[in-house]
Amino acid sequence: MSDEPNQMGERTTLKKSLKAHWVWAIALGSSIGWGAFVSPIDWMSTAGPVGVILGFLIGAVLMMVIAVSYGFLIKSFPVSGGEFAYSYISLGRTHAFISGWFLTLGYICIVALNASAFALMFKFVFPALIENLHLYQVAGWDVYGMEIIIASVALGLFGFLNIRGTGLTGRMQFIFCSVMILSIVVITFMVGAQPGAGLSNVQPFFPAETTAFAAIISIVAIAPWAYVGFDNVPQAAEEFHFSSKKAFMLIILAILFAAVLYSFMVIATAMAQPWQGLAEQGAAWGTGVAIQELLGTMGLVLLVTALTMGVFTGLNGFIISSSRLLFAMSRAKIIPEAFSKLHPKHETPYVGIIFTVIVSMFAPWFGREALLWVVDMSSIGVTIAYFYTCFTAFSLFKMKKDASFNEEIHVVAPGKKAVAVLGMIASITFLALLLIPGSPAFLGIESRIALVAWIALGFIFYFAKRTEFNKIPKEQLNYLILGSKKIVAKNRKVES
Repeated sequence: MSDEPNQMGERTTLKKSLKAHWVWAIALGSSIGWGAFVSPIDWMSTAGPVGVILGFLIGAVLMMVIAVSYGFLIKSFPVSGGEFAYSYISLGRTHAFISGWFLTLGYICIVALNASAFALMFKFVFPALIENLHLYQVAGWDVYGMEIIIASVALGLFGFLNIRGTGLTGRMQFIFCSVMILSIVVITFMVGAQPGAGLSNVQPFFPAETTAFAAIISIVAIAPWAYVGFDNVPQAAEEFHFSSKKAFMLIILAILFAAVLYSFMVIATAMAQPWQGLAEQGAAWGTGVAIQELLGTMGLVLLVTALTMGVFTGLNGFIISSSRLLFAMSRAKIIPEAFSKLHPKHETPYVGIIFTVIVSMFAPWFGREALLWVVDMSSIGVTIAYFYTCFTAFSLFKMKKDASFNEEIHVVAPGKKAVAVLGMIASITFLALLLIPGSPAFLGIESRIALVAWIALGFIFYFAKRTEFNKIPKEQLNYLILGSKKIVAKNRKVES
């Protein structure tokens, strides 16, 4: 299908099949992945239980500030590509490539890590099954053939389901999210009701070797990674079967639920038994140990259920988003056109789905520790995308009508302009925490090497395509990315 006469070239569009509660589930389920169930002990070792909870709550507030810009841009430009399209609107084609390049990395990394976390869960529950076919070690982490098989099967299954269409995967996402929420709530209340468990185990609130401020900031710094998922909403905007005006509230509700669920899992783990002892044990899955020792098989079944649902929603949500981002970049002719081809029966961007699955299948071969280096680095990419989004919204919000005011894209909204500034400041702060030496969240050497390698690869790819990309007339590129020859905001109401 196309939205303009054929002289602009063919523009493939996606079928509108996503309901509002499915989109909310995509945002929430993508935010609450493996980390909420696997990492509480690691987080508490760094920041203590209260430091983790406060860090996540502050991070949620900052994400909500950024979400204001997302809500406006999704409403105004409901197209696939999200941050890729927004960067193009405000800063042009080169910045669109930069935003899309970093975001693609972040999404595919999270797909890969969710698959690896699923295999890790099997390793804890069925160690005799998984610890077969030992292959080698990477950074001290044993790599087993059975782990690779399980992760690959999970990736292949969700790739297949995504090719079948968003109607199926959207419905599944909502069911998975509902089961995950129920399981987390039941676990938390069961732990709190057990003799010997309770708030006394939560103390000390912060680690003795660091200040409370440094502890909290170290968690705030990972907020872009912890809440990445709400930005899956703009990637699916072209497929909304409802008004794009609802997008902002769906994002806010997803972030709020995610903050509460992260806090519940931290408090449940800490209440189960003294958290410092759990950290010293160095178990592969400290939360699993704590819950199983306190609640027995029933507790472990509930936790495994919650983790499985979290992994499934993460796999599903990020396969959707990465394939839509690749689809949008391909439609703009910045990557090969195969990525914008739709399945002849299901009308899904199947090439992008298959590509995401295949690339993610390489990850389990490198071990979980090596994957964590890449994921830490991918937080940079997500934060860069946040900044571009807030900057674009800032450029479209106006304090008042002036000589630069364009009725088709600008709105008079001084309050929202100030919020967009705060979003940019928050994004820069996240970047600083990750990149400035001495910061509590400064990237490790391995993550920095991975980041430099990805940037170098981006340079090579961009300069290989630059001449062809720059030859596309602006009107045609507007049409390919946004659906019209001129940049025009949809569903926009001017505020006074």
